[in-house]
Amino acid sequence: MNPPITHATALPLRLQGIGKEYRLYDSPRARLTALLTGRATHRSHWALRDVTLELARGQCLGVVGSNGAGKSTLLKLITGTLQPTTGTLARSGRVTAILELGAGFHPEFTGRQNLYFGGSLIGIPGETMAALESQVLAFAEIGDAIDRPVKTYSSGMVMRLAFALITAVEPDLLIIDEALAVGDQHFQKKCIDRIHTFRENGCTILFCSHSPYHVRHLCDVALWLEQGRMMELGATETVLTAYEKHTRLLDQQTGVPLPAPAARDAHTAAIVSCDIADLLDQGEDKPPLLQSRDLVVTITVRGKDDERPQVGFMLEQDRGVGITSMTTHEDGAAAQPVGAPQEHTWRVTLTFHDLPLHTGDYVISVYLFDASGMITYDRWFQFKVFRFVAPVLVPGLVRLPHVWS
Repeated sequence: MNPPITHATALPLRLQGIGKEYRLYDSPRARLTALLTGRATHRSHWALRDVTLELARGQCLGVVGSNGAGKSTLLKLITGTLQPTTGTLARSGRVTAILELGAGFHPEFTGRQNLYFGGSLIGIPGETMAALESQVLAFAEIGDAIDRPVKTYSSGMVMRLAFALITAVEPDLLIIDEALAVGDQHFQKKCIDRIHTFRENGCTILFCSHSPYHVRHLCDVALWLEQGRMMELGATETVLTAYEKHTRLLDQQTGVPLPAPAARDAHTAAIVSCDIADLLDQGEDKPPLLQSRDLVVTITVRGKDDERPQVGFMLEQDRGVGITSMTTHEDGAAAQPVGAPQEHTWRVTLTFHDLPLHTGDYVISVYLFDASGMITYDRWFQFKVFRFVAPVLVPGLVRLPHVWS
């Protein structure tokens, strides 16, 4: 018998020893034999085991972990899609989940009919939906398509309508799986703004993501799951540091290649170029050599309309550890406009004087954000490796300021 899921709790969410077991049989015959005889012929797979946590009102928990770690199982247990095998789960208030957007829509129904159909599935009665309809349609921005069958919609239109419906009523507990925002860059900003409004009003958020940047900027606490077990639960930065160290070790073992920057449409916000001064080409087998003691990086981006974009930079040891990262909005810096106003092109130069690194190969990443710094318009992740030779060859990674006495 499955443990109960209750709704009587002062906290928005409380989990105590939650576990989820799947019974695996070698064949349908083995399953039937077990059913008829009562003998255990299965192998147990625990997708989640002994998870205990509490979330207070207004808290935001980020859930991180590799594929198969149990993140989706945890979310399904909290939403009630799955029942736990062990432990107890208690939640209070309205729970809204942004999971597979549009999965409950009927393709033959029109968008308007799906609002009422989908609304009834998530607990919005017809009379309430009628009162909310105009604001839902205004947020979704799909125009006259609302009276066409959903099967004629693009995937972006389906996600717009689904997000507008799911977030039409402010929840007590909001669950977000992976997609912090949906659709094009304009609609992403609307989604982010709505989620921030929910949080400012005291909504508790559980955010599952592979983006450490968004977990850092959105979450108070973080949970690292691995193979269904809790590895760490606590302050966001502490948990992410441990998780990122773990993933780096895995990348070293598997030799993950550096990705090429993704191509972008000419009319969307994007990174245009990233140039490092004083690099000397050493041939195909060696990374270019930084000839200067200064690291000077010039980043050119294309913004969205007249919005001043924010730019991020990260420096890491190649196939090793992270060294530093920074963004214009956190440092109080600003990219400057270049070229014609209608081109929406911006440029910023980042300089590290007397680079305090020891000899080695290093890799850089560049990010383009919206004006708030929350929406990632574009990223060139680990796209450029360079070699730096320090004037003094000693062990270590960086030269820290110090005094001998």
